[in-house]
Amino acid sequence: MKLDILVLAVHPDDAELGCSGTILKHIAQGKKVGIVDFTRGELGTRGTAETRDQEAKDSAKILGLHARENLRFKDGFFKNDEAHQLEVIRMIRKYQPEIILGNAIRDRHPDHGRAASLASDSCFLSGLPKVETIDNGVAQQAWRPRLFLQYIQDTYIKPDVIIDITPYIETKINSIKAFKTQFHSPELNKNPELDGPATYISSPEFFESVIARAREMGKPIGATYAEGFTSAKLLGVDNLFELR
Repeated sequence: MKLDILVLAVHPDDAELGCSGTILKHIAQGKKVGIVDFTRGELGTRGTAETRDQEAKDSAKILGLHARENLRFKDGFFKNDEAHQLEVIRMIRKYQPEIILGNAIRDRHPDHGRAASLASDSCFLSGLPKVETIDNGVAQQAWRPRLFLQYIQDTYIKPDVIIDITPYIETKINSIKAFKTQFHSPELNKNPELDGPATYISSPEFFESVIARAREMGKPIGATYAEGFTSAKLLGVDNLFELR
């Protein structure tokens, strides 16, 4: 299946936190969008790899994704090397997206910046015909997306692009809440198996910060809620009236 947008995320829930409003907006416009998670988030303080697998499936249904896969890289210890790049390239060539969205270029979590470099390098290498990859026994054709953007996560980074997600903020929050072992959920009080040590993201206040960030991003463009992205290259438009 060819996708219009492919989101590369090092942990299940990164895409939901960073760009799920943008995902929802483009799916509503008829675009095909998928997510490839690099790891199962097995080093997370709360929950397990298995619970994250199910939560990722639950969130995919909420978002209406056309595809979601997990490369099962080693959480915390994956590298931006040839072996990992070839796996990411295989996904890029499989889905042939026009646009790729990747992790923040830097963040408080070291996996995020490292995954950003892995995604960026893989996007370039994927366009080289002499880099050979095989999927299901078939040699893949070179493919390079025309645009690579990086969503902003926990650390504030000045955006180069801002997307109005106002109509989708509630569904964005619901997609994040699908990861109920990671974030605050009333279910934790009813099912002790879901509980675990308190973390930065498990407090009720964390969702307030997600909404506050969306408000902060929206203010410069006159939107109630928005998501921000950075670009390593200069961006151009054909029509000034497309800008706001």
